[in-house]
Amino acid sequence: MISRRKKIFSFGITAVLLVGLFLFSVNTGSLKVTPLELFKGLFVAYNENVATIFDLRFPRIFIAMFGGAAMAVSGVLLQAVMKNPLADPGIIGISSGASLAAVLITAFFPALYFFTPLFAFLGGMIAFLLVYSLSWKGGLSPLRIILVGVAVNAMFTGLMSAFNSGTGSNYSGVASIVNANITMKTWDDLQTLLLYGVVGLIASFFVLGQCNLLALEDKTARSLGVNVNKSRIVISVIAVLLAGISTAVIGPISFLGLIVPHIARLLVGSNHKVLVPYTILLGAFTLLLADTVGRTIAAPYEISASVIMSVVGGPFFIILLRRSRQSYGQ
Repeated sequence: MISRRKKIFSFGITAVLLVGLFLFSVNTGSLKVTPLELFKGLFVAYNENVATIFDLRFPRIFIAMFGGAAMAVSGVLLQAVMKNPLADPGIIGISSGASLAAVLITAFFPALYFFTPLFAFLGGMIAFLLVYSLSWKGGLSPLRIILVGVAVNAMFTGLMSAFNSGTGSNYSGVASIVNANITMKTWDDLQTLLLYGVVGLIASFFVLGQCNLLALEDKTARSLGVNVNKSRIVISVIAVLLAGISTAVIGPISFLGLIVPHIARLLVGSNHKVLVPYTILLGAFTLLLADTVGRTIAAPYEISASVIMSVVGGPFFIILLRRSRQSYGQ
C-alpha cells in the first residue's frame, strides 16, 4: 500500500520536473532567453526572440505535453479493460489504424482536416474491433490479444509506409503523421488537439470508478451491480478516442501508453482515481522529454520522439513480457 505522503511527493516532484523541462525545451535551439526575458516578452513588452520562440516552439511543446497525456491515459484505460498490463495503443494496432485513417484524410480530403481526429478515432475503432474479434477464441487470452495486435499494427503500418512511398512523400502532412514528426506543428494543430482531447480526458474521469471495479473478477463486479460488458465498451471507446486524437496530430507513438502507466502504478498505486491524474502529468513529461532529447542528442539534426520512445520502450516491453510470462503466457 502506497502512503499518501509518497503520492503527494510523486505529484509534486513530477510537476516540478515538468516545469523545469518546459523551460529547458523552450531554450533548446539557436535562440535562447532567460526565464525573466520569457516572462517579460510574453506578458509585458514585445521581444523579437520571445515572439519567435512563441510561434515556433510553444505549439510543439504543448502538443507534445497534451498528446503524451492523452496517449498515456489511453494506455491506462486499455489495460483496465483488458486486464492486461502489456496493452498499449501502439502495440495492439490502435495507433496505426488511427494513423492510416488520418493519412488518407490528409492526402485526399484536406478540406476535412479539422475533422481528422474523428476519422482517426474511427480508424482506431476498426483496428480495436479487429484485434478483439480475431483474438476471441472461447474467451480473450491476454497473450493472444498482444500477438494479434502486433500483426494488425504491422499491417496498418505497412499500408501507411506503402502509401507514403507510393506518393513520393509529396504530402508533407502525410509524412509528418507517418513519421510522428511534430517539428512544424502550429497553434492550429494544438487547437485541434485540445478541442477533441479535452472531451476525451474529461470523459475518462467519469469512468475511474468503473476501472477500479473491472480489476475485480467479473462475477464479483456483477454482484456489485456493475454492467461489465457495458463498462468495457464505454471505457474502450474513450481509450480509442484519446489514442486517435493524439495520433491524428502527432502520429503513432509506441510504448508511451505502456511505460507511463507502469511507472505511475509504482509511484501512486493502482487506484484509478489517483492513477489517471498522475498519468496525465507523467505522460506529458515523458513525451516532452523524448521530443527534447530527440532535438538535442544529434543537433542540428533531429530524431523523432517516436524513435526515442521505441528505443526505450522496446527493452521495457521485453522485460515486462518476461516478468509476466507465467501469468500471461498461458
